[in-house]
Amino acid sequence: MNWTVPNLLSILRMGLIPLFVISVIDGRPGRALGVFVVAGVTDALDGFIARFWNQRSVLGAYLDPAADKLLLVTAYVVLAVPGLHQGFVIPAWVSALVITRDVVIVVVALILYLASGVSSFPPSPISKINTGVQVATVTLVLLSGVVPRLETATTVAVYLVAGLTLLSGIDYIRLANRMAAQD
Repeated sequence: MNWTVPNLLSILRMGLIPLFVISVIDGRPGRALGVFVVAGVTDALDGFIARFWNQRSVLGAYLDPAADKLLLVTAYVVLAVPGLHQGFVIPAWVSALVITRDVVIVVVALILYLASGVSSFPPSPISKINTGVQVATVTLVLLSGVVPRLETATTVAVYLVAGLTLLSGIDYIRLANRMAAQD
């Protein structure tokens, strides 16, 4: 196994997920937000270190996005359960949309790999924007547990996530069709 600093940071991010869930369940939105922010910092650091000190690895190419997706999916599931936490509750249909899009992307990438040998399925610009808005929305949801007046902004962010998730999913399907046609 390739124990680079970026890979260790990705593993740390995965290890923070239970602390995030426990903080949410214990009704500690401030602590949950702190854990979420630390996880975000590890994400930024692992990417920076991998590029700046040339510590990119095949393992890291899988660990980093896996850690990101695990954290976001966990956040969208936990924050969609009514009564489980303080503050705004993400509508279950939005969480289902976020999770379904991610599952569809993984399945399509696997099918492209198995059927055509396509091994690179990079994120599109709309997908990167979508991920940023998803992270910002989780942050707002957690902040709404501390600052209730953020509920309107949080509602807008949740609907923005829904729209961007749909657009990003459609964009990935379009890209997959184009990649499959090139084979």
